[in-house]
Amino acid sequence: MTDKLPITNHQLTSLADGLLEAGCIKFGEFTLKSGLKSPIYIDLRQIITHPKLLADIAQAYLPLLSTFHFSRIAGLPYAAIPIATAISLAGNYPMIYPRKEVKTYGTKAEIEGEYHAGETVVVIDDLATTGGSKFEAIEKLTGAGLVVKDVVVLVDRQSGARESLEQAGYHLHAVLTITQLLDHWESTGKVEKSMIEATREFLKAG
Repeated sequence: MTDKLPITNHQLTSLADGLLEAGCIKFGEFTLKSGLKSPIYIDLRQIITHPKLLADIAQAYLPLLSTFHFSRIAGLPYAAIPIATAISLAGNYPMIYPRKEVKTYGTKAEIEGEYHAGETVVVIDDLATTGGSKFEAIEKLTGAGLVVKDVVVLVDRQSGARESLEQAGYHLHAVLTITQLLDHWESTGKVEKSMIEATREFLKAG
C-alpha cells in the first residue's frame, strides 16, 4: 500500500538534513542488537533534544493522519512518546499509550490516558524495521477493546514491517522511507557516496 500523501520536497529536505545534523542517523560501523555490523545506525530518541526538529516531524505526520477516521493516537514507548505528544499538540488529537511494563500498584494500568472500548486508535511509532515490536503494543490496545487499523511511523527501514503488518490486517504508513533519505543525501552530497552504497547493500541483504 502506498502512502496517501507524500511529504513535500521542502519537508523532505528539512527532515532529512535535520535528522542527520541531530545525530539521529549516523554512518560508520555499528554492531546491531542482532550482532550484525551495520553501516547505518538510526536512533530517533535523540529527537527530544531538538525542539524545532520535533515540531517539524509532528507537522509531517499531520497530512497522513488527516486522511484517517479515528478517536485517539497511541504513541509507543519509549521513543515515539515525545513524537506522539508533539503530534497531539500540533493536531489536537487526544493521546494514549500502552505501557511497556504493567503497573503493579494503583490502577495497575496497561494503557495510560482516557479511552473507551470500541474507539479506533492510530498507532504512532518512530521507526519500522520488521514490525515485531508493533504487534505487542497492538495486542495491548486491542485487548482493551480498541480498534487498530493503521500504524504511522517517521522512518520505514523497508525491512519487512509493511508486509508483516499487512499480512495481519494492519496498514503501515511512513512519513519517510530509508530509500528517500539515502537518495536525498546522495544527491546533495551530505553523506559520502561509498557510505550510501554500503547502506543500500546492507539493507538489500537484510
